[in-house]
Amino acid sequence: MSDSTGLPTGTVLAVCVATDDVVLDRVGASAIDKRPQTDRVRVGELGPTNDHVCDTKHHGGADQAVYAYSEPEAQRWARDLERDLPYGWFGENLRIDGMPITDAIVGEQWAIGDDGLVVETTIPRVPCRTFAAWADEPQWVKRFMDRADTGSYLRVVHVGTVGIGDVVRVVHRPTHGVRVRDLLAGTAADADALTALLAADELAPKVRREAERKLARV
Repeated sequence: MSDSTGLPTGTVLAVCVATDDVVLDRVGASAIDKRPQTDRVRVGELGPTNDHVCDTKHHGGADQAVYAYSEPEAQRWARDLERDLPYGWFGENLRIDGMPITDAIVGEQWAIGDDGLVVETTIPRVPCRTFAAWADEPQWVKRFMDRADTGSYLRVVHVGTVGIGDVVRVVHRPTHGVRVRDLLAGTAADADALTALLAADELAPKVRREAERKLARV
């Protein structure tokens, strides 16, 4: 879908948080088991206020405050794996339909709902051993990386609340053209576009880190 500006719009299908830890073999306690919430959820600068992170070294923080995943990408995995992948299975806070998530432009801003929440796309999700243990699928990390449908982390530009059915509107889109997917190792990327991204003002620190790494490889 798109609005009168031609920019895409989507719909929040689910808002998911981890209220309890799950204990995984060879990993230990994890907050990957996100469950859908029926009430509106407040989102602060570090993400949903009723969510939590166990591995704070690799997850969470301002640049990874919220994790969004695409419904079409989730359904494609469900068909391939021949299993139901309910809302929250990817460890996502937001399951969104109707607009690009992994193929969103880095640094584009989304207004979600009508309570003031604005977020900005940052970096792709990189699968780890926790995700592999949770998925319990052969060679899961490699398969997830090969497909590169990673979803997008988001930083919070303006706090607010989010709920099921909220409309997601792209309210700002940078012109450099680098997608979230393009920052993932192993995907193609354009050096000029990465250079333009790195020239942006107020670039999220983790975006700068990943863009510099990718430009060095290119």
